[in-house]
Amino acid sequence: MRYLIYFSAFVLILFSCGASETSSENPVTTSVNQDSIDKFLVKIRAKEKAYQIDTLFKNKVKYAGFNGCVLVAQHGEIIYKKAFGYSNLKTKDSLYTNSAFQLASASKTLTAAAVLLLKDQGKINLKDSVQKYLKGFPYHGITIEMLLTHRSGLGNYVYFCEPFCTKPNTYNGTCFNNAGMMDIIKTNKPAVYAKPGKKFEYCNTNYALLALIVEQVSGMRFAEFMEKNIFEPLGMNDTWVHDPITDQDKKFKTFGYNGNGKPEEDTYCDDVVGDKGVYSTVEDMFKWDRALYSEVLLKKSTIEDAFKGYSNEHKGKRNYGYGWRTVDDGKNPKLIYHNGWWHGYSSLFLRRPADEAVIIVLSNKFNRTTYHVEGVLEILSQKKGRIDMEGED
Repeated sequence: MRYLIYFSAFVLILFSCGASETSSENPVTTSVNQDSIDKFLVKIRAKEKAYQIDTLFKNKVKYAGFNGCVLVAQHGEIIYKKAFGYSNLKTKDSLYTNSAFQLASASKTLTAAAVLLLKDQGKINLKDSVQKYLKGFPYHGITIEMLLTHRSGLGNYVYFCEPFCTKPNTYNGTCFNNAGMMDIIKTNKPAVYAKPGKKFEYCNTNYALLALIVEQVSGMRFAEFMEKNIFEPLGMNDTWVHDPITDQDKKFKTFGYNGNGKPEEDTYCDDVVGDKGVYSTVEDMFKWDRALYSEVLLKKSTIEDAFKGYSNEHKGKRNYGYGWRTVDDGKNPKLIYHNGWWHGYSSLFLRRPADEAVIIVLSNKFNRTTYHVEGVLEILSQKKGRIDMEGED
């Protein structure tokens, strides 16, 4: 706690004094017209911002133990990209900006994209009942849209499935996965939190079910569908859906650790995907960010719908769209983001469309400072402002 207080004080001093020094560690993207990009980066004071961001994250490392990778871009151009620490704390293998991290709940942005892609292709309707696609699903009145927006009222499988798993990550003698979760739902009909559509209740079950619907509609394994329809088209070559066998062959896969640096082994729920389970890099997530400014994957109207808020019964600036959290206070530019936490991994993927800014922070050693990027937003805006976002998911 003492270190966090010192760190916070340092950040306040930094922002009060400003920073005019430049950094030679500032990588920027290249394009056909590099001269124009260079001039643009000078105009937006990219080197000065990079220096300030670098100082901020070096102090996260020094005072809060941050271990991970960072990418920050503005107006579509990368102004800061860096790796801090190790992919394997035991062997001291260094992290690189192409190191792959478990995205945890930030995976929901990609699962939602898979569902919306099927919608754009005319293969599903968001108003369709879940029972249309998942035979034996025991709850009536729940639609695909309710799953996307966390308004189904369902209980969280992470809790209600555990009594039926006799060994860690094992159900009926096999690996506990999405199919096992569905079997428990059909067989036992766990209690719900609320009636369908009544209120927002963040719940991992919704997105695990969406992965099953993608499989049912496409006739492909969820991992295969994501690879062929999202990762490959977007050039996300270092991104994949978790598989306990093939994960071991991934050269740049990191290992997850708790806040004390102890390994987080694969245990209960690891093999349920859709709500989590995507591994990616800061560089690949930047490609995902850029895709959302075009129709390379989804229709423009579909993207706009994804960023709307669908839980308005409680007045406030925070809301949830199709796989995205939003913050819109009417005073500052709208923020669209998703956090994640799972077995040592903590992730933040935050977008500000007004100036095409994106902040991507991926860590493989649990650290709550991963989610504290208000200082980065202030640097990008060159002004102070209070940002109120949800914490880890």
